[in-house]
Amino acid sequence: MDPRDKPAVLVVNDNEISLSAVSALLEGAATRQAFTIMTANSGEQALRRLLVREFAVILLDVNMPGLDGFETARLIHGRPRSAATPIIFLTAHRSDEFDRIKGYEAGAADYLFTPLVPQVLQAKVSVFVELFRKRRELEREAASLAALNRELQVQRLEDLERANAALQTEVVERRAAEQLAHELAIRDTLTGLFNRRSLNERIEHAIATAERQKGRLALLFLDLDRFKYVNDSLGHDKGDELLKQVAARLRAVVRESDSVARLGGDEFVVLLENLHDLEDVAEVATKICSALARPFELARSTVKVSASVGVGVFPEDGANASVLMKNADLAMYEAKHQGRNGHQFYREELNRRLLERIRHERELQLALENDEFELYYQPKVDVVRGTIAGVEALLRWRHPQLGLLSADRFMSLAEETGMLVPLSEWALRAACRQARDWRDAGWLGEPLRIAVNVAEPQVYSALPDTLGRLLDECELSPTYLELEITETLLMRDVDRAATVLAEIGETGVSIAVDDFGTGYSSLAMLKALPIHILKIDQSFVRDLPFDRDTHAIVTAIVQMAHAIGLKVIAEGVEGEAQLETLRALGCDEYQGYLFSKPLPASELAARFKATVEAGDRALRASADHENQQLLCGADRPAARAMKQC
Repeated sequence: MDPRDKPAVLVVNDNEISLSAVSALLEGAATRQAFTIMTANSGEQALRRLLVREFAVILLDVNMPGLDGFETARLIHGRPRSAATPIIFLTAHRSDEFDRIKGYEAGAADYLFTPLVPQVLQAKVSVFVELFRKRRELEREAASLAALNRELQVQRLEDLERANAALQTEVVERRAAEQLAHELAIRDTLTGLFNRRSLNERIEHAIATAERQKGRLALLFLDLDRFKYVNDSLGHDKGDELLKQVAARLRAVVRESDSVARLGGDEFVVLLENLHDLEDVAEVATKICSALARPFELARSTVKVSASVGVGVFPEDGANASVLMKNADLAMYEAKHQGRNGHQFYREELNRRLLERIRHERELQLALENDEFELYYQPKVDVVRGTIAGVEALLRWRHPQLGLLSADRFMSLAEETGMLVPLSEWALRAACRQARDWRDAGWLGEPLRIAVNVAEPQVYSALPDTLGRLLDECELSPTYLELEITETLLMRDVDRAATVLAEIGETGVSIAVDDFGTGYSSLAMLKALPIHILKIDQSFVRDLPFDRDTHAIVTAIVQMAHAIGLKVIAEGVEGEAQLETLRALGCDEYQGYLFSKPLPASELAARFKATVEAGDRALRASADHENQQLLCGADRPAARAMKQC
């Protein structure tokens, strides 16, 4: 056997460490499938490798000096011998849709994003290795058939029919093998739907037809909402099964003549041709959202997801496949921005918003690098004493042009761009350092806690390890720190939350449930969790003095929370009537504009000292009054004592 017939995979990366890492991930598959792994540290070296042999697939880094990934791909596919060689781009930039489209225009078969998932990498490479092996088999069969034809020409006439029959059998088998290879090349291996390359061909053909007939077509670009959560919590096997079921539901919703494709991950596209009315497109999009909102049964798990759908229409929203796809993708992100589980049609305004989003994303990254974030602190006040018992740390961005921005102005962008966990860790570290500084300055009492809000991605990103590292780094006792999690996070996956919260509780850090009353959880459920504090949502506090039902609800929360050993804090207290009602109900602490808006650390220090001194005076006055009462009661007769008092 010619060594060149053995399948080979070429890994191209200018970074030696990345080159070795990808090669190492492929070694197991290479042993199982008997293929060779070769490497190249530049586009030029990759082209030299192609001069001496063919490859089953090329794993090509996008960003390289000299010839980058896109130019290398064009040169590879410009050579007749390597024109059909599959190329998979490797990149770390998930959000850069323009580069991804550029890559597919350069001839990429697929994209893989670092850090690589070994199973996904090996599965994709294995498909192309199998295709290469089958192509080689077909070439050998063709050569054998040619030799057989030459032999038949010199055989006797009586053998001709038998030889022709054998030849026809070989042809049928070869056509079957070619058909299989063709299906593998145009179909997604997991779901059986069309893949990206075949979808692009179908879109271009549909556009050409629509231009001739002056008709319309639509692209529906859909992305599953919270699919990453399914993969992370249930595993990739369950995630793959979910994708298969999603594909089946999509095929059931659309017409036989419509095309359904999977682009990769949890992204799907539906191509609707021969449109008569845009209302038909909206109806299909609504049906898709409804179909995917129904629960999915995955082995012993029931999973609920939804889909965000973006719609691009030809010719209004794009004259070719790439533009139409890009604009449908933009509309999909708008659907996510509008609350998910719905659809949006493309509008020209979305391009402007995309550019703004890219600019804001870069600004957010630079802000973290340039230390433009800071913490403000809103006091939590002891209801009885009126002294500060703790503070809540609130993230602020001192934007160079826009000034001081509150978290609601940029946290949604941080979540979309993957910056939420780095920002949250920054806030945790800054709060720990501030607690250390206040403690070292001698005015931070042991009971006083700094509370920091933590979002769901941070809770499930090795938060216990992060806490331990930060407390050690700042030489800080865990009693100074409190984490606030939302009630919605608990309700989404109680079992998983209980496991992580138990690990956090072992660090000694207190845990508070924020916005309690909005997520429909129960105190009985919270009793089983390592929770220390309940924060009553301000929507209840606002109507507390005047609404009988609200009064009854807050009364029940306070009494039941105290019964199971939880402290109760009321949020959003803005009036004396609210505070008096909370005091009568036995609420432990409150926070809100009645006492103070969020303050920078320097202003809070002065405010804290003032309240401590006021609290001490109040305690001394109370003690003097009690002593006077005792002295008065010691004299006889009682009437005289009462008179003197």
